[in-house]
Amino acid sequence: MTIPLENSNISILGGLRKLVTLVKIGGNIIDDAQELKQFLVDFSKIEGYKVLVHGGGKSATKMAQSIGLVPQMIDGRRITDNAMLEVVVMIYAGQINKNIVAQLQGNNTNAMGFSGADGNLIQSDKRNHPTIDYGFVGDVKSVNTPLLSTLLESGIVPVFCAITHDKNGQLLNTNADTIASELSIALSEVFDVTLNYCFEKPGVLFDSEDDSSVILNMNADLYSKLKEEKAIHSGMIPKLDNCFNSLSKGVQKIRIGHHSMLQNNEAICTTIQL
Repeated sequence: MTIPLENSNISILGGLRKLVTLVKIGGNIIDDAQELKQFLVDFSKIEGYKVLVHGGGKSATKMAQSIGLVPQMIDGRRITDNAMLEVVVMIYAGQINKNIVAQLQGNNTNAMGFSGADGNLIQSDKRNHPTIDYGFVGDVKSVNTPLLSTLLESGIVPVFCAITHDKNGQLLNTNADTIASELSIALSEVFDVTLNYCFEKPGVLFDSEDDSSVILNMNADLYSKLKEEKAIHSGMIPKLDNCFNSLSKGVQKIRIGHHSMLQNNEAICTTIQL
């Protein structure tokens, strides 16, 4: 669901839809200061409208463990009780988000950091699962497309952390891959959107121990087969689920791989296809 576009300031010059490049980065890039710096240089060079979504799970895990909390994950998704929520808000919306924004500003990119609560940009429902209590985990309900589009057309580069809200005062930990997917779907109503999932590997791999085994093109049939064979598992499952959902709802192109693909169209990566 997206907030209606009436009375928004969206413009489409000459009848042509503008391009938005949406990029999501994961914890391994964020945890490596030099890798993050180089990624942000590459990201800053992207022309036109762009949006960045970041996770930070490894940083949150380290912080939680340092204060005696034991992180729990199910199928790549974090269980978030009250104590863990305090940690992820502090790390995601605070330390990581503001560090990224500051570095982008240093690259002459006019970035602004957001959680979903800011401007009601991303509203979620607390997850209700029949057998698992995920705690304060949100599933995206709506995106404030008019405000997000206005920010883009005003020259702002939005940087989203993995925190949303329920519109009733409750912050919710929300999967960053899902946020990237839902933002791309919402923006695709107005723009031509390409979605890039950047992480430390060159793409989705046939063999997780062999970086040369990149799957260049992934379709739904191959995905189902590799899941059955357990070649794809854990956090890659929700990532790919989000990819296929995005493509089915209007996103133009999705790639998964190392951030070098952002500045090199010939770079090896995985292209997701229906």
